[in-house]
Amino acid sequence: MPRAALLALALSCGAAYADDYAAVEKLIQSGQTALALEQLEPKIQQAPRDPQWRFLQGVAQMNAGQRDEATATFEKLVQEYPELPEPYNNLAVLYAQNNQLEKASRALQDAVRANPGYATAYENLGDIYIRLAEQSLSKASSLAPAQQARLQPKISSLRLLVTRAQPAAAAAPAAAAPAAPAAAPDAKK
Repeated sequence: MPRAALLALALSCGAAYADDYAAVEKLIQSGQTALALEQLEPKIQQAPRDPQWRFLQGVAQMNAGQRDEATATFEKLVQEYPELPEPYNNLAVLYAQNNQLEKASRALQDAVRANPGYATAYENLGDIYIRLAEQSLSKASSLAPAQQARLQPKISSLRLLVTRAQPAAAAAPAAAAPAAPAAAPDAKK
């Protein structure tokens, strides 16, 4: 299963503001998502174009099981800040959870276009390709039963890869820092 990006603060902003981000992130990581969302609301109202606060909002929504809200948050972020790879990555995670693998693949391709050095997005893209390959081979097998003997070992191998990848991704979420764009209006630095 693809890994969601969490915010690791390597921001080019004042120390006090970074402390605010860190405090909300700590709430999210400790499972206090309702409190985090409550604290995020006034911060987002104060700085509605701050991609950091909105990214944290999306992560909190994901962790709270508010998938539709998180999807909307990340979709709006990628529209307004297409240069930030992390919202694409988290959007892809949400799409993959809904078995929208083609959409997940496109979002991850956008993430690596935005940052060609973003390893988590490449890893997640690989996981999506494995799942897509398994679906394609399963479909081929159902359409051509005479080919099952040839296709079944491939399908089994891919299913094993998918099964092995899921616990690792769930146990160790990846860290990422969406940096505020230089010309982000209303974004505090």
